Amino acid sequence: MPAIGVDFGTTNSVVSFLNQNGTAATTRRYPLGTADLDIIRSVLCFWNAGAKNNVALKHAIGPDAIEAWLDDPLESRLMMSLKTYLAQRSFTETRVFGRPFKLEDLIALFLRGILPMRHEQPPGTVLVAGRPVRFAGETPDDDLGVRRLRAAYAAAGWTDVQMALEPEAAGYRFVRGLSAPAVVLIGDFGGGTSDFSVLRFEPRSDNPVRALGHAGIGIAGDTFDYRIVDQVVSPRLGKGSTYRVFDADLPVPPDYYSSFARWHRLSLMRAPRTMRDIEAVARTAQYPDRLRALLSLIRDELGYALYRAVSEVKAELSGASSAVLRFSHADFAIEETITRDDFEQWIAPDIARIAATVQAALTESGCREDEVDHVFLTGGTSLVPAVRELFVARFGAGRITGGREFVSVSEGLALIGGDRFSGASS
Repeated sequence: MPAIGVDFGTTNSVVSFLNQNGTAATTRRYPLGTADLDIIRSVLCFWNAGAKNNVALKHAIGPDAIEAWLDDPLESRLMMSLKTYLAQRSFTETRVFGRPFKLEDLIALFLRGILPMRHEQPPGTVLVAGRPVRFAGETPDDDLGVRRLRAAYAAAGWTDVQMALEPEAAGYRFVRGLSAPAVVLIGDFGGGTSDFSVLRFEPRSDNPVRALGHAGIGIAGDTFDYRIVDQVVSPRLGKGSTYRVFDADLPVPPDYYSSFARWHRLSLMRAPRTMRDIEAVARTAQYPDRLRALLSLIRDELGYALYRAVSEVKAELSGASSAVLRFSHADFAIEETITRDDFEQWIAPDIARIAATVQAALTESGCREDEVDHVFLTGGTSLVPAVRELFVARFGAGRITGGREFVSVSEGLALIGGDRFSGASS
């Protein structure tokens, strides 16, 4: 049965195909510009190729989108972390050069660039799309997230898409490789969510892979990035300072910085009303230059450049005791050493919530910690030492394994398509 697994992620996306011998491989290549990629950044960029009063809207995805934005950041719009909005009722549509786009339409544009054409696939091909256990956001509506995701795939030409939980898919290849009955805890750490599944593997049975429990939380790599920006960058842009209203000193609105430090919200701050509000606060601010630096970073669309610098520091801290965050634009510059101890202190509340979510998955499964035979961790954030230590302390290093951090979900989805949804598509 031909099957395709699609991991549309907050940060990266991957498409995998089921081979004729029943194995899955990430063989989908993206000939974008000079790149030839297995893994593609989940970014979308728009620009106007026509006159101001005669908009000819163009778009690109992945590295081409980043290149288009870097060519002209002021006259283009780069969109990141679109997946983060899926379960947020507050996001209905946005305007791009005056044209309205629903979230489903934006995601569909990206999906069309990475998916094979439906009519070109063999009869019976099934596409299995991943979904998190819990979508990202403070109060996510998971049913809304699933409906929007299905609508996006339908708009991209795949109306008969199947769905499977991302953590279950992440460990599916690993579980199928076991030779003896086992209980396996899967941890899938993405950009927007951390998801967990407890699976029971019973070889030579009619149902060899059985899900026992799931849990998820909207905390992952993007949240860790947020902590670095919030602690190191935002104070230099006015966070925690005051501005004057009549005879009173009021705090600079903290909402500026919660949006600034979250990549998926940053582009929305360029709205004229928001920019005017910040300009008004800057006029009577305790540190006006800091607010004007904030305005400059927003106006000049420096979100991606800052995102890249912060992510590089976070990755470096996975293998070193300290790293230097370097970032500059116009009169604003940062060069600060961040220690792993500081970083781990900043993310400690997030690690505690992840630990509680792991316990929720175990509780739903009815399994104790000592009944878990293997722990399989995947996703880039699983490489953060504080995350790994959480599982070492709880289960012991001997039970923990990982690998194929960026492609395991899509390959598992393709395998699930062959095993579970055979005959589901025509």
